[in-house]
Amino acid sequence: MMRYTSLVPALVFCAAMALAAASAANASPLREGPGDDAKQTDTDKIPIAWQHHRTTFSYFGVTVLYSCDGLEEQVRRILLYLGARGDLKVRTRGCPHGPDAPTHNAWVDVDFHAPVPAGGGSADTVMAQWTRMELKPRHPSFLSEGDCELMQDMKDLVTGSFTVRDIDYRASCFPNPPSIDGFAVKGLTLKVAAPTR
Repeated sequence: MMRYTSLVPALVFCAAMALAAASAANASPLREGPGDDAKQTDTDKIPIAWQHHRTTFSYFGVTVLYSCDGLEEQVRRILLYLGARGDLKVRTRGCPHGPDAPTHNAWVDVDFHAPVPAGGGSADTVMAQWTRMELKPRHPSFLSEGDCELMQDMKDLVTGSFTVRDIDYRASCFPNPPSIDGFAVKGLTLKVAAPTR
């Protein structure tokens, strides 16, 4: 009998805990992780200004050889996808056999403007919004498995020049043959909002 009565408080406590757990399960779930937070802000438009960036990075590729012209075009596409202004300039140097010949390495000079949140009262602002971005083989369509080394070499440029949130930047490149899982860049970036009609 003593053992039974001493179990009553424990049983009451367990029942109370079970009821609390059931109530918590029926309550609205907490928002966690970048995906849920991002849903709240994807459509919010905020004023931005254009910040100028001028830098150089070196490209070295083993698996894929670009011509200098092809390398310029691919870097331009990536920067535009991330939200750079349309008047950007990309120039390559160090191509020993001319701009159309494949090369393992080159210097890439970039000169562009990227959006940053504007301070109050700035006259030259436009509206932008947080936009989901994902760069991986075949997304966007101009990227392929062979762009892994380029994405690896552009990491400092991307993370240091663009206003990004919740970014996950992975590039693990192994030569010959390129892997479909070699790189993936995900997160939110500021892009100029499409005009409303």
